[in-house]
Amino acid sequence: MNTPRAHTSPPMKAPMTAALPHPVKLLGSLLLLVLLAVGWARWQGVAVRFEDAPPLWQRELRFVDASNGDVLALDARSGETVARFAGEQGFVRGTLRALARERGRRGLGADAPLQLVAQNDGRLTLRDPTTGERIGLEAFGSSNLAVFAALHPAGTSRPRIDESPRRTP
Repeated sequence: MNTPRAHTSPPMKAPMTAALPHPVKLLGSLLLLVLLAVGWARWQGVAVRFEDAPPLWQRELRFVDASNGDVLALDARSGETVARFAGEQGFVRGTLRALARERGRRGLGADAPLQLVAQNDGRLTLRDPTTGERIGLEAFGSSNLAVFAALHPAGTSRPRIDESPRRTP
């Protein structure tokens, strides 16, 4: 005998609506608000600029590749060779490549000199006046900073290089 069976569906489970705690919702909303504010400010062209310390000295330099693969640092005014960087010199080449890439992106030539500026607060900056780009050399550690600090003009003091690691509280 075939008797029809009643079709029963499995019991329905309660929907999984794990509500987030109120503090987590507030924190997420605050984070979203901050991201939107920063995005809007950047879209509007707002740029954060910190005031530079007064310069101790400034030197205009041109960097050229020698036929043997070395990089020559030339004084832009006198044309004399200030330094010769032989071998790989990864930091020097990488720094110069970053500035050259920005010049190339804007269709500018490589002839204009770069400015090496030592501020009285111990910072050393390599600036490209044609593009406005700047690289804070102290951010790359004391050994990399020393490479560019050696290019200081005669009669000026070499920038102080802090050998101790920076610690944040």
